Formats: sequence, C-alpha cells, structure tokens
Amino acid sequence: MVRITVDLVRKRSEHNEGEISTLEEISLHQENIDKIEGLDKWCRNLKILFLQSNLIPKIENLSRMKKLEYLNLALNNIERIENLEGCESLQKLDLTVNFVGELTSVQSLKNNIHLQSLYLTGNPCADFKGYRKYVIVTLPQLKILDGQEIERCERILAAQEYEEVKKFILSHEQEYKVMRLAQKQHAKQRIEEEEKKYAEAQDKPEEERLQEYWSEVSDHSPETRMQIAEHVLKQLEQNQKRHDNDPAKTPQRVYKLFNADGKPLNVNEAKIPFILTENDATNSLVLDIAVYKYLDTALLDVDIQPTYVKVLVKGKIFQIVFPEEIKIESSTAQRSQTTGHLVINMPKMSGGIKQKTVKCVQTVKQDEEVRTHSKTMRRELLEIGRSDDMDFSKIVKINKHNKYEHVRRKDVGQSAVSTDFEDNPEVPPLE
Repeated sequence: MVRITVDLVRKRSEHNEGEISTLEEISLHQENIDKIEGLDKWCRNLKILFLQSNLIPKIENLSRMKKLEYLNLALNNIERIENLEGCESLQKLDLTVNFVGELTSVQSLKNNIHLQSLYLTGNPCADFKGYRKYVIVTLPQLKILDGQEIERCERILAAQEYEEVKKFILSHEQEYKVMRLAQKQHAKQRIEEEEKKYAEAQDKPEEERLQEYWSEVSDHSPETRMQIAEHVLKQLEQNQKRHDNDPAKTPQRVYKLFNADGKPLNVNEAKIPFILTENDATNSLVLDIAVYKYLDTALLDVDIQPTYVKVLVKGKIFQIVFPEEIKIESSTAQRSQTTGHLVINMPKMSGGIKQKTVKCVQTVKQDEEVRTHSKTMRRELLEIGRSDDMDFSKIVKINKHNKYEHVRRKDVGQSAVSTDFEDNPEVPPLE
C-alpha cells in the first residue's frame, strides 16, 4: 500500500509551486493510501483535504489541523467517527460509502460547533431505524444531512422521539457488531481459499484465471476491499514485468550527449521550445526554456558547464552547446512565477561589461537654459504710433573712443537736449 510522504504531497501541490507549509488545499484521492499521517506536521494551514477512494481504515492524525474546513473521506474503510475534536474549523465532513456501523460515534462531533454538513450515505448505519432523527438531535449544529436540509419542524419532532429512537440505534449497533465479527472470520477463511485456488490455477491462461476471480461473489467488507486492492496491485506489477521483458516491444531511443571526440551535442528530448540570446549590456548568454507553467520545480535539474548546459525536465534531457565559454560560478538559474519559464543567465568568459554613454543631466539642463535665455534676449521693436518714428534699441550710440553718447532728441523727432545736460561716462547706457 501507499504511504503519505513529503514527495507525494509536493507532487500533488504543484498549484502552490510545491510549497507545502503554506498549502491550503490538496487532493490525495485514488492513491491506495492506508493510513493518514504526516499532514498535521507538514500542512498545518490546510483548509480542504481530499482523501476519497483510498483504503483508510481509521480517522487519525488530524487533531492539530485547526484551520481544516472540509474533509472528504468517501469510499474508504472507516468504521468509526473519531479523532476530529481538534479540527475546530470543520464545516463539512463526507464519509459517503464507508463501513461506519457504530452510529453513536457521531457524538464525537458535538464539539465541532462549526460543522454544518455531514454525509453518511452508503454506510451500514444509514440503514438503522431512526438513523436520521438520531443524528439530527445528537448534532444540533448540523444544517444538512446527506445532502438534505434539516427543517426546524423536523428537528422538533426528532427531539420528541429521541429516547425511543436511541434504543433502536443501540439495538442495531449490537446486531451489527455480531455480524461484523462473523464477517471478519469468514473473510479470513475466504482469503486463504482464494489464494490456494489462484495458486492451483497457474497452468490456466491468464484471461481465464482473471475471469474466474472477478466472477466470484464476495462480501462487502473492509477486508474484501483490501484483498481486491492487493490483487489489482499484483496484477499491475506482473503486467509491467511482462511488458518490460517483451522482445517485440519497440526499444526506447537512446540519446547521445557526446560524440566520439567527447564534444557535447545539442539534444532536445523533451521537445520543449527555447531561445538563446546574447545580452551585450552584461556580456552574457541568456537561455530561456519554455518549461510547463505548472510543472513542479523539484522535477527540474540544471547542470551548467563551461561549454554547454544540461537540463532534465521530468527526466527528459535538454542540452545545448554554447558558441563560447561562460563563467560557471557567476551563472544563475531562475524560474518565472508568471510564465513558468526557466531563465539561465551565463556571463561570458571573454570580454567585459560595456560601459554605457550617458549624457550629463546637468549639461542638458544648461543647454536648455541657454536656448531659452537667447530667445528671451532677442531684441524686439516697441511700436508707438508709426513704426518708423522711434527705435528704442538705438537710443544710445557708441563713439569711436568707446564712450557712450546719447542720441539727440531731434534725431528721434524730439526737441533738442537741454543745455544743462551733463553726460556722465560712469552711468551705463539705457538698453
């Protein structure tokens, strides 16, 4: 049978990038698991746990999962409801098609105050007289039982008949225990007889033996389910061995990674898209491999060498040769969280990082200021009246001796300068 291991949990948690400590939901259905273990240590934050279609005989090792809201244990070998008191947040429990015959064990769910939905369809206890009334009264927090909503009037009537119903339930439980004990003894004898019969029929064709085995009527019990599961597993192992030893099967292609001279070859067994580019800015090679988005990173293995890189994608080889040598110690391999691509950055052995030419920001600002200033300093004519009457840009003239000389007012259409006017060369001209 299969045990719950860290590798199995990581395999089933690809939607959470293989991180199990923060996992909130996981499905471990149809794995032939025969014991609940480890999850209360590795996955304390679980809210939803699917364990249907396994061979689990007992509810255990879940008491520390305080955040668990939904537990699905349908199609297992469970005979008693127990060890769920610590699941404080439990809202829905599915035990469809199990072997729960001890109906009074539902009392262990009294302290699960958030429990709203319970499924016991397909269990022996569901055939007991007064089964529904007993569960409704025992668990007043329930809102749905076996997919059917519990009405207020139904709860009141069940409470009135509880004492009488309880007697029927205890009587049915006692009868079931006696039947179950006989069933276990019969199952043990039946298993021994079937093993002898199967061993004696080794000379018969495989198809005939299988037909005889599956045509026999068997009891519906946990022991029978376990026997059938073991028989199926053995059959699968035999078929696999027969297939491996079949000379007529097509041999698997063997990929050559190196030629006769020891030079590496390009191989893409996984047939996965990729892009190899050069980054001139960092003087490096960049390899982008389009790895499947939801592939667990634990299934990737990267081996970087000076002249080539080899990547195993779920055991399939991807190898590419570089045009020049790279620095192994400075190379990095990263996984994109959005696309899932594997990006390998590998600096080249030869050459260096090219310096970027950047224009000083201050110089650019200065150039802009000069251009702006030159525009504002451009002389313009101020027109008053006719445009040819006055030109204020030529009020002052410079003589040959570099002295400022005021223009006479009569030159600009005004009266002559006063005789009291005295020119001071230290006064700058009016511009």
